[in-house]
Amino acid sequence: MTAVSHAPSLAETVTRSFDRRRRLALAVPALILAYLLYAAVSFDLAGLAARARMDNAAILLADFWSHKTHVTRDNRSGALTVAIEGEAKGTYAPDHFPDWVSVADGITTIDLGQGHVVTYDATGARYDIPGYGVVDVHPVGGKPVVTLPPGPVPDWISVAENKVSVTTDAGRFSYSRSKVETFRYEPGWEQFFFTLDSPFYGRGPLELARLALVGDRVDPARSNIAGMVSDFWHNKMWHHGDVVWALFETVLMAFLGTMGAALIALPLGFLAASNMMPVRLVRFAFRRVFDFIRGVDGLIWTIVLSRAFGPGPMTGALAILITDTGSFGKLFSEALENIDEKQVEGIRSTGAGRLQRARFGVIPQVTPVLLSQVLYYLESNTRSATVIGAIVGGGIGLLLTQAIITQKDWEEVAYYMVLIVLMVMAMDSLSGWLRRRLIKGDAGGKS
Repeated sequence: MTAVSHAPSLAETVTRSFDRRRRLALAVPALILAYLLYAAVSFDLAGLAARARMDNAAILLADFWSHKTHVTRDNRSGALTVAIEGEAKGTYAPDHFPDWVSVADGITTIDLGQGHVVTYDATGARYDIPGYGVVDVHPVGGKPVVTLPPGPVPDWISVAENKVSVTTDAGRFSYSRSKVETFRYEPGWEQFFFTLDSPFYGRGPLELARLALVGDRVDPARSNIAGMVSDFWHNKMWHHGDVVWALFETVLMAFLGTMGAALIALPLGFLAASNMMPVRLVRFAFRRVFDFIRGVDGLIWTIVLSRAFGPGPMTGALAILITDTGSFGKLFSEALENIDEKQVEGIRSTGAGRLQRARFGVIPQVTPVLLSQVLYYLESNTRSATVIGAIVGGGIGLLLTQAIITQKDWEEVAYYMVLIVLMVMAMDSLSGWLRRRLIKGDAGGKS
């Protein structure tokens, strides 16, 4: 007898289908979890967490929104300087020290607040810390020797052969062979508007408004408003004039690169579109060119071009142009391939030639799509131009990189980061307005 095979019933088929899907639904998250575990082990996340310096991170975050004033004494000459961020441009005159620094009979007293007091004298320096005691440092044979209260040394006190450092919530204290230095942190970006040498420094908003409107001239040669604008624009600490020019260079790089790429990619897109170019070999060649250009990241093009043409904003614009030409070529050709051929046929029926069909039958259809893509890339390239500028030496990216490398003016890093975010937001609003105005014909709509 021959065995009779029975086909599975509908219920069995549905049950098996549900089982496969259930197993698949469990398998995908399991694979993702396994990959994440593998990445955690491969990249040594545990070691990275162990090496993390949260104290340095706290100091860095504090530097973003505050400034520090250095009170420094040269241990060889005895000269005392008080300077914001330790810069010569922010140095106080000897007779105009802050009220928390006092000098009398060769003794310097620094009030850090909260009961923390640092004293410099001929025998060395002392830091009186409430709840702990006095950290007394004095030189012996040219090397600093520290005397601490009884008990174990706290982790916020570092004692080395040639240097003693103390870090508290009130400030930082450091004693070495050459100098003794105290840092006092205060909120705000000091000298953001006017530097110490400006006659408008230290004046409140109401006083500045009075001087600008009805007050006597501080400088007989110019009005007070002109003096305020000039002192702000030529601020030696924050360099507002240079920052505005750097922002302009960044936007210019993005604009020239994006618009140049769009102008080049538009005719090339016709040569890569299957419904516009009948010769398959030509279409294939241009598509592969677009793939090659897009396949190389914009940063790689930036490095190559900076070696070939030297640094400068135009090199950055050229790098954006090359990268976006490949992207626009692909996007434009695909937009051309998806047009409504009926409109083109209608133009052809009037006896129009190839250029006329493209002008009146194709371009009006793809213009909204092309403009939307170009404006989106302009937004993105405004942000990318910051990184490119750091490589080619132009724009706000260069200033940001220089501020990071110095590792001392982190409030300037925060300032540049805020300006970059505002610049990107402004470009987003501008492109949204242009999109509504050019595509929808609505100049007053909301984004």
